[in-house]
Amino acid sequence: MSDFWENSLIQTAAYFSVVVLCMIVFLTIFELVTKYNNWEQIKKGNMAVAFATGGKIFGIANIFRHSIQQHDTLFHMIGWGVYGFLLLLVAYFIFEFLTPKFKIDEEIENNNKAVGFISMVISIGLSYVVGAGI
Repeated sequence: MSDFWENSLIQTAAYFSVVVLCMIVFLTIFELVTKYNNWEQIKKGNMAVAFATGGKIFGIANIFRHSIQQHDTLFHMIGWGVYGFLLLLVAYFIFEFLTPKFKIDEEIENNNKAVGFISMVISIGLSYVVGAGI
């Protein structure tokens, strides 16, 4: 049975499956902390929401990429991925706090593409910083 788990194809499928599941859970958490419905806004063509959501997806995937490369067990990979996600979530709240002149969520919901783009870049950029620490 150990040969089964050491097979590269099986390991890749396991990592992929776990990351997709984590991605769904993490995007659901992001959905709960934002004041708008991500997927409904994207369906309406709101590019600011698409930028911000795309940045979150890329950021989460990038953190897991680093986690997969640096850890040899699935459980360590998940643990570091969850930790990285929590750091991205904290960054989201810091971004909101550091912009007291306007509300990030309101601007993104109102299709302010500049705010959505900055949100995307923050998520992607910080995912590299988190990944380097993993």
